[in-house]
Amino acid sequence: MSLDRFYPIFDSADWISRMVPYGMKLVQLRVKDAEPDVVRAEIRRARDICVASGVTLVVNDYWEIAIDEGCDYLHLGQEDLDDADVPAIRRAGLGLGLSTHDRDELDRAMSFTPDYVALGPIYPTILKKMKWEQQGIDKLTEWRGVIGDTPLVAIGGMSIDRAAGAFAAGADCVAAVTDITLHKAPEVRLSEWVDATRAKP
Repeated sequence: MSLDRFYPIFDSADWISRMVPYGMKLVQLRVKDAEPDVVRAEIRRARDICVASGVTLVVNDYWEIAIDEGCDYLHLGQEDLDDADVPAIRRAGLGLGLSTHDRDELDRAMSFTPDYVALGPIYPTILKKMKWEQQGIDKLTEWRGVIGDTPLVAIGGMSIDRAAGAFAAGADCVAAVTDITLHKAPEVRLSEWVDATRAKP
């Protein structure tokens, strides 16, 4: 999987529809705490929006629906991985990204030959409570040395100002959530992310 350097994450197809005109090439749909029929409808709509816009869609968690709906990429957290049928995911031709937080999780993730590995939270995040409060950019460099050419995503508390440090530490791609969705002008912020991350390092 060839990753764009910018990886926004949204919790609805509405957000994706709103943001596709502003230059993103890669996006994750992360729907939480919804009924299965709602999740399926969101994934289906996001898929169609992304196909029409030339944007790569990554579905978080719902691997069976992602297979059913003909999606291209899937992201799993460590707990999601416990229940997922990775061989079935691979047989369906889906790319696979995996979250990691410590070395044991990284070793486990690499055993599945993922298309990318995410490390986070690099900085403190308000998105969700985690036992890993802050990984720091030095850990990106450590992960880079372990995973070789596998793409590495930095996530958690990321901002445009912090992105350069993450890239310098070894990240291939930076993910952003609340830096966009809680911004007073999300479309402007997304455009700023695109401009900043597409610039030559």
